[in-house]
Amino acid sequence: MNPESIISAGSYFSDTRDAIVKAKRVVVKIGSSSLTDENGLIDPARIDELADALEKRMGRGSDVIVVSSGAVASGMGPLGLKQRPTDLATKQAAAAVGQVRLAEEWGRSFGRYGRTIGQVLLVSSDAAVRDRARNAQRTIDRLRQLGAVPIVNENDTVATSEFHFGDNDRLAALVSHLAFADALILLSDVDGLYDRNPAEPDANFVPEVRSGHDLKGVIAGDGGKLGTGGMASKVSAARLASRGGIPVLLTSADNIDAALDQADVGTAFAPKEDRLNAWKFWMLYAAETSGVLRLDAGAVTAVTDQHKSLLPVGITSIDGDFERGDIVQIVGPNGEIIGRGEVNYDSADLATMIGHTTGDLPADMQKPVVHADYLSDYASRA
Repeated sequence: MNPESIISAGSYFSDTRDAIVKAKRVVVKIGSSSLTDENGLIDPARIDELADALEKRMGRGSDVIVVSSGAVASGMGPLGLKQRPTDLATKQAAAAVGQVRLAEEWGRSFGRYGRTIGQVLLVSSDAAVRDRARNAQRTIDRLRQLGAVPIVNENDTVATSEFHFGDNDRLAALVSHLAFADALILLSDVDGLYDRNPAEPDANFVPEVRSGHDLKGVIAGDGGKLGTGGMASKVSAARLASRGGIPVLLTSADNIDAALDQADVGTAFAPKEDRLNAWKFWMLYAAETSGVLRLDAGAVTAVTDQHKSLLPVGITSIDGDFERGDIVQIVGPNGEIIGRGEVNYDSADLATMIGHTTGDLPADMQKPVVHADYLSDYASRA
């Protein structure tokens, strides 16, 4: 590893890091390898160290929400599994055992401070359906109000490949927005982002990511033996949260004290200044889509560059069976994904309106197909 990289991996200061230090509501995601030993068993001493650091931050007045991996990993030892299972049934069996053990250990550890924990298990569809997302939001917020520490994890016992967050890094980014968090801290077994495997002698540390330009040439790898979320998923999650206006710090669990104190370790991801409101973030990054609207080039310009509402004259075709109020994907003439929006018409009605100007349509069909206030494009969040 480049000696300069070691030096540059610490003692960094920026507006982003200052915002993390001052954040009143913090989501902290902890990876499997930081909670378990080499045999896949929960390590109480590690959990105690993490809870100690989290308690210090809460003692300074911050609310902390923990997104804890480790359910599958902690169920492996008791079940005699030597490797992380790959088939769904065994993975869910390991999670069923591991979720109990994980919650017990977090409860025991925070109990040393007289704190109660609340376990919140989510699947992808909980975030994708608006009412269920709101319910999860209310539950997490009420736990916080009652003085309990929310411990969030993906519900691997019921999740399927179709309804799966993919990893707890993405889950943490979505929870950050559900909980209106002021900062997200992603902890794993690596002290920050490097432009390649940090074990390589010429690897260079990346202290700050202000835009996609800072990631040019960075090669991020996949997950390890116990986890599913490698560096690539952490960078993706950090970018997801920062695009929504949340500052992110990526570092190792060994650095948790410094991360929660002065945030002068790891890699900081600067937030976009115009933070998306919770509804638009949900629509862009969590909601299930019920159909597709294909636009011509003129309509793409109107909704992206000019931020206008989408009118039927700019739509060339539609796919899917959707109803008024559903979320639809919006794509350009070459199939490129433009964004998403809440549609004002059923698919059957909209099929009769394609290509028509507003003045050619009956009075009850003269609303925009997607109003500008209910449309978000990905280009503006790059």
